[in-house]
Amino acid sequence: MRTHKVSIPIAEDEKVSGVVAIPADFQKRETTGIILAHGAANDMENPLIVFLSNGLAEAGFLSLRFNFLYKEKGRKAPDSQKKLVRTWKEVFQFLKVHPKFGTNKIVAAGKSMGGRVASQMAADGELPADGLIFLGYPLHPPGKKDQLRDAHLYKLQLPLLFFSGTRDTFCDLDLLRMVLGRMKSDWDLEVIDDGDHSLGLSKSADRTQDEVYAHVLRTMVDWMRTKINRSTTRS
Repeated sequence: MRTHKVSIPIAEDEKVSGVVAIPADFQKRETTGIILAHGAANDMENPLIVFLSNGLAEAGFLSLRFNFLYKEKGRKAPDSQKKLVRTWKEVFQFLKVHPKFGTNKIVAAGKSMGGRVASQMAADGELPADGLIFLGYPLHPPGKKDQLRDAHLYKLQLPLLFFSGTRDTFCDLDLLRMVLGRMKSDWDLEVIDDGDHSLGLSKSADRTQDEVYAHVLRTMVDWMRTKINRSTTRS
């Protein structure tokens, strides 16, 4: 596995940084790709995002992690929905048609906001992903379980993988299971015991954060091999 830093044009005068992790047996147009988007409060150097990006490449997938524009410019407040969508769209197209890294199958993954925006775009036909992975879906604001962000999810018709912690204040598990039960898509749910919205553990946890990250990676690899394209990954 090797990594390659990239600069991705978003508009005439705006670019975002990214890092492509390339598997040792990469084959252009044949190797399945995955794009990892960060959440609202972090960037592409988030430890989970970096760990997954590198680990997925070691498992035989082409991965790309990137910054949204506001993080690229050093701001804390997230971009408008319009800018988030535009960035996701350009990053996806960048990987799809890149002369060196171009690939025909791409899974869109994201922490919280990154996954939410990708799912909204996929529901509206703006992101032709082959699957979606949610590293903590923000189903509702903390303490406001009556304000569900679920309407667009029912329009999705592609493989979905949800990771959700039992301590996630943005996603009540009973409500998530109710939403999943109403969806048309082929979905899988992996519950992280004692995990918060970032899949982080409490101090009293009986396992380490590294063990959780490794479990998440194994689950993603197995799911992508089974649900996306078994033939493009190593056995």
